[in-house]
Amino acid sequence: MTDPRTAPEQSTRHPRWAATPDEQWSDWRWQMRNRVTTLAELEGLLELTADERAGILARADAFPFAITPYYLSLVQGPDCPVRRQAVPHLDETITTPWDLVDPLAEEEHSPVPGLSHRYPDRALLYVTHNCPVYCRHCTRQRKVGDATSAPDRGALAAALDYVRRTPAIKDVLISGGDPLSLSDARLAEIAADLRSIPSVEILRLCTRNPVTLPQRITPELLATLRPFHPIFVNTHFNHPRECTPEAALALNRLADAGFAVGNQMVLLRGINDDAQSVETLNRWLLRQRCRPYYILQCDPVGGTAHLRTPVQAGVDIIDRLRGRVSGLGVPQLVVDLPGGGGKVTLVPERLVRREGAHMVFRNGQGREFTYVDSPLPET
Repeated sequence: MTDPRTAPEQSTRHPRWAATPDEQWSDWRWQMRNRVTTLAELEGLLELTADERAGILARADAFPFAITPYYLSLVQGPDCPVRRQAVPHLDETITTPWDLVDPLAEEEHSPVPGLSHRYPDRALLYVTHNCPVYCRHCTRQRKVGDATSAPDRGALAAALDYVRRTPAIKDVLISGGDPLSLSDARLAEIAADLRSIPSVEILRLCTRNPVTLPQRITPELLATLRPFHPIFVNTHFNHPRECTPEAALALNRLADAGFAVGNQMVLLRGINDDAQSVETLNRWLLRQRCRPYYILQCDPVGGTAHLRTPVQAGVDIIDRLRGRVSGLGVPQLVVDLPGGGGKVTLVPERLVRREGAHMVFRNGQGREFTYVDSPLPET
């Protein structure tokens, strides 16, 4: 993993774009226009496996792919953690009886199109169908990449009116797709509309752009959004391979501009389901002033069976991190319950036994310590 404090200004590019002028490469619009979206293009850039080629063809209608030149440049061999997140694979056709199209029941909890209201004080606002990269573990495969799912201004106005009529909503998550696919002006318009609602206290911007398109985090974008603070940014780094100088610059720009930044890592089989990868990632995030917030169990959406881990894998990772890493670097382990049940947190069992008031705990190094759980004696 490259340390941005001593790294060159940019990561290595794929040879296809080696001669691209820096001005273009650093332009997020150029990156979006030049995304790789077809099998023919990808075959000219990577030596695809038979299973990848078959997966692309099998999933073309259900869930297409798109990869920015920047993110594709991070890809290495067939087992590369970036590659496995971005390139379709025949394993995506594996199904289980528990696969769901809408695993979090967002549509069921949608009082108006484009808005999900599952928790009393929070609502999710869906503002675009587009993303720089269509992650293969995406929970919104039913909508992402489908232009017909993009909300028009009328739908967005109706969603904002619902928030205005529902003062219990204090916290609005601006999501998609990736909201940073919109222009600076459009994002400012949405933020201003939400800020005009007196009951809305917090805005959350849910974006993977610092990972897949860090060029999007421009000084102009930050200047446009700063007037609408407090804005919390939830981003989504999954592996140290994504920790590049460009990503570090994006995170530090956000922090410098007053955004509170947190990371939501999805636990993925064979990609980040080991404690060392998570520790390395989280230490890097903290150096960039991004707080590891969640480790999320992969949602049971169709096409992800091969990426889902046992829940115990996440518990074991948290167990390994405790005592080895500052509490700042230990996120919450969360299962977002299918059917709209909401998030539940899991922790390792550290209570070994109880003997009356004496509770025996195991610490991070495996040693046992006793805590006496006893009230003050009566006087």
